[in-house]
Amino acid sequence: MLTRLPTRRARQLAGAAVGLLLGLGSASPAHAATGRTVHLVHPGESIQQAVDSARPGDTVLVLPGSYHESVQLTASEVTLRGSGHQTVLSPAPSTADRPANACAQAGAGICVTGSADRPATGDRVESLTVSGFTQNGISASQTDRLTVRHVLAERNGVEGISQEKSTRGSFKDNVSRDNGEAGIFLANIADGKGGAIDTGGTVISDNQLSGNRMGVVVRRLRDLTVEHNTITGNCGGVFVVGDDDRPRTGALSVTHNRVNANNKYCPPSDKLPYIQGTGIVLTGVESTRVTHNEVDGNVGAAPMSGGIVLFLSYNGGPSADNTISGNVATGNGPADLADRDGGPGNAFTGNRCQVSQPAGRC
Repeated sequence: MLTRLPTRRARQLAGAAVGLLLGLGSASPAHAATGRTVHLVHPGESIQQAVDSARPGDTVLVLPGSYHESVQLTASEVTLRGSGHQTVLSPAPSTADRPANACAQAGAGICVTGSADRPATGDRVESLTVSGFTQNGISASQTDRLTVRHVLAERNGVEGISQEKSTRGSFKDNVSRDNGEAGIFLANIADGKGGAIDTGGTVISDNQLSGNRMGVVVRRLRDLTVEHNTITGNCGGVFVVGDDDRPRTGALSVTHNRVNANNKYCPPSDKLPYIQGTGIVLTGVESTRVTHNEVDGNVGAAPMSGGIVLFLSYNGGPSADNTISGNVATGNGPADLADRDGGPGNAFTGNRCQVSQPAGRC
């Protein structure tokens, strides 16, 4: 079973599977010794049809090529795997004669969707490109243990990769660039308020995020880690966002990231002022650890500009009891470390920086 093996071995076996299945054609799926099925999709064929045929444990393996469609996945324990970034999903022409599924109607590329009483569990989306959708490249809601890995999400109108109302997700080794909003966006509810969700240990790691409005946005969530990402060339790097709802955003970690030169200009929106030169921002957040990050060259004159910034929430509630420790923050402007919040119990310790606001945080 490919999905359970280490990455290198999985790629080797995936290649072998492609070679074998090419000889079989696509008239019938191939059955592994375990009884699980690999559904092979050639260019010109429907990924959605293969996904609809998949049962728990099955893999939909999509060959290199261009596929003009959106894919809706609602079953659990299904792997949707491309053959690398040469497997490209882009929007179907508006004149397409087949009816649009719910994902296409939402303007998204791949949608993984469960329900409150039956979350989509254990699905995987791997090794493909989603490009040019009017909304999100990948959009997930009410999932548990979703894995998104080795995906290229580029030039989508809103989020590159988005998830809401979900737990125990894993977002690793992706490239998300030049999207209208965030490269990776995780929230309790994408549109609406409410208390923070405990994600049960969701991880965002080893991603490359560039050219977006924001690299990573974590909004109204708890128990989550953002680590070992390279975040550069966005308007802003990492935004951890909360308000005065209960439970509050917090009890999470932002660690060992490279956050560099996020100096692109993004105009104001109905929710935020203009963004430029922002590294890592905490706003309305509690008990969060920002540790051992390399934050440099983020320079601007916007309200949230600077290296690592605590900023008073626009929706009420100061940041409290956060730890900013062991970071290297240099060449940021107007400051490497800035406390513009003034909430209680925030600690700046052991950081290497040149300028702080107020003085004494370095």
